[in-house]
Amino acid sequence: MPPWLLRSLQVLGVAWALPNTALGLIAGGVCLARGAHVHVSARDLAIVFHDVPFGPGGALTLGNVILNTGKSLDQSCRTYAHNAGHGEEPSILLADHERAHVYQYMVLGILFLPLYAVCGGVSVHNRFERAADRYARHGVGWWPWTK
Repeated sequence: MPPWLLRSLQVLGVAWALPNTALGLIAGGVCLARGAHVHVSARDLAIVFHDVPFGPGGALTLGNVILNTGKSLDQSCRTYAHNAGHGEEPSILLADHERAHVYQYMVLGILFLPLYAVCGGVSVHNRFERAADRYARHGVGWWPWTK
């Protein structure tokens, strides 16, 4: 794919995900007031808030915003399948998992959150989470409806 076409599609994806990104920016703003810090990650096509003081740990993606409870996305974590006891799987990089969700948002835009909820929410059974884990393990397969 020519670089100009890829960039054009990325710009369209960012625009399509903008309502969800706005939610992430609002949440991130609240987190900034509570000690989080922010930077732009070109690699992840996202604005990343670190040291987010809310949630059980890990990260949450809203459009092109990643809310991370840790100091960096470059940390290893376990897959949903591993945590659910569905077998031993190697650790993955949190940044790769969350980048897959950014891509999913850029394609699905405002449809992402309702589809994510219908597919089971935060769960090992959710095809969005399985796809993000697959992408983090292999570098391909972030689309939720591929095997």
